[in-house]
Parts: sequence; C-alpha cells; structure tokens
Amino acid sequence: MNKSDFYYDLPESFIAQEPLSKRDESKLLIMNRNTGEIEHGRFKDVVDYLNPGDCLVLNNTRVIPARIFGKRSTGSKVEFLLLRRLDINRWETLVKPGRKAKPGSVFTFGSGELKAEVLDVIEEGIRIIEFTYEGVFEEILENLGRMPLPPYIKANLEDQERYQTVYSKKSGSAAAPTAGLHFTDDLLTKIREKGIEIAYVTLHVGLGTFRPVKEELIEEHEMHSEYYVLDDENADLINRTKKNGNRVIAVGTTANRVVETLGNENGFVRSGSGWTNIFIYPGYHFKVIDAIITNFHLPESTLIMLVSAFVDRETILAAYETAKSEGYRFFSFGDAMFIY
Repeated sequence: MNKSDFYYDLPESFIAQEPLSKRDESKLLIMNRNTGEIEHGRFKDVVDYLNPGDCLVLNNTRVIPARIFGKRSTGSKVEFLLLRRLDINRWETLVKPGRKAKPGSVFTFGSGELKAEVLDVIEEGIRIIEFTYEGVFEEILENLGRMPLPPYIKANLEDQERYQTVYSKKSGSAAAPTAGLHFTDDLLTKIREKGIEIAYVTLHVGLGTFRPVKEELIEEHEMHSEYYVLDDENADLINRTKKNGNRVIAVGTTANRVVETLGNENGFVRSGSGWTNIFIYPGYHFKVIDAIITNFHLPESTLIMLVSAFVDRETILAAYETAKSEGYRFFSFGDAMFIY
C-alpha cells in the first residue's frame, strides 16, 4: 500500500492546541466496525458502551521532561529530545540541528550542571549521547527539561500534568499515550463499579510511535523499537477476559502494540518485557484486541495505519470526514473514537 492512501486534508483550525478544562468532556465518536454505524457522545459516556467482564488495557507510562536546550563552546544552540535510555548515562537522542552534533562534540546545559558528548551517529538527527553530571540525573532533568509537546501544538501548556494520564506511573516516555488523557479518576471508578476490569501495560513512547513514514510503500517503513513491560498479574487478567468470552479493549495504539506483540494466534498473551518494533497496517490480523479507544491521528502516520488495519482504510477516512463535519478536535489534545 502507498503512504498517500492514508492522506486526508486537515486545516490547522482542527488541531487542538490545549486540553479541555475537563478531561472527560471531550467528544467521542462511537463506531461499529462491522456495520460502519456512527454515534456521537462525550467521552464520559464510554462507560455505557463497556460491558461487565470487559477489560480495558491502559499504558501507564509517564512522560519525562525530555526536551532540553544546550550550547557548544562556540555558543551555538542545540535542542535535544531524549528518546530512550540505553544505560545509566547513555541515551538515544534526537538532536536539532543534527549537523552540529558530530561525534566528539560536547554540549553544556543550564549553568554547566549537565554536559553531553556525542558518541555515535545512528541516522539523520539521531545520536547516541553520554551525559556527565553530579547528583541524580532525574532531578537535574526536572530542573532543566521541558515537556516534549508535539510540534503542531503551539500554545503554552500551563499545567504540565495535562500531558500525563491520571494513571501514569512508570517514567520513560518522550510522548504521552494520548488516548488515555481523557480518563479521570472518577470515570475509572465508575468503570470499575460496572464490573469492567483494568489491566496495565507499559510502553515508553519514543521515535517508533511518532516517526514520519518517509517511504511511499508503507511495507518498506521500519519502526524504531520501544521498550515494553507486561507483568504476570496483568497478563493473567487479559487471558481470563478472553477465556470468559469478554472483550479486551486497548486504550490507544501503544497499549495495542504491546498486547499484539505478546499475543498468540489463540488470542492469549504471555507476560514479558523487551523491545518491540511491531508495525500494524492493513492486512494485519489482530490476535487479542477486540475494540480500540483512540484519538484522531495525523495523515499518513503509522497510527492512522494501525486504526485502518482494525477497521479498513475507507471506513476510517470516511469517519474522519464525519468528525471534521461535526467539529471534532484532532491529535494529542483532541477528541476520541471508540471502535468496537
């Protein structure tokens, strides 16, 4: 399939620049993937579409202040986006402008409390960096770093917690699992009280999730690996749901990718941790996931390709046009879909 098959036109006015004052008041487009029937509601209504015995799978990763700004001894400025930690002091990093970050280059951050040396060049813009510092790296990063909001968000985010899910726990992401941003503690309580189970996975969102597809033939696109964890307790919960004939519902494409990475052809998962570069696009056979809660994604992105694999490309693109006509907000701080 061609990358251009997943293009749709989206004026900038549809891109949400800030979150709503109440997370669960965002719009929700509900779609039956078998009939194509569409309903409209608010996200807090999602509980009405969940059945006792269903299992929501949430990604409990937490975004770190991964964007830091430094300078060389010459005074030239550079921006680092920390993508994934390789060991205690080494990181895979996206550097802008990359031409200033040649092996051996040294950069200073803040008042010198953090320094970085470029060890290796991976590809355009991607570098292996080794940091030196005194003290605790995470504390230094909290002081120097900024929340790595996507480039299409131009507005200043006053409350940094609004780019975290209310259930975020495991630090390590360079971006939020945005489908989860709509949940509140009260909504999760109502969901549990209805008899819906909640399982947690961790996938630290990095370049693999938001890297643009450059190849015209999407089959030639290579996903970057991202670190995941699914422990025994939550794997057992997902498997018990399947054994009982109930639905496993992925909240977001990242939770989906963890479950499908660890799933088998019988519909069950194993526990585990490691790195996944699974790329899901039309033609993929979903092994475990029965329904998806997701946001509206960028044209030609791996995310819209995943959702198109769950339904079909034409139906998804038609649903996006319906969302535009109904005034839905798109991307990270935008509205959501429930596809079942």
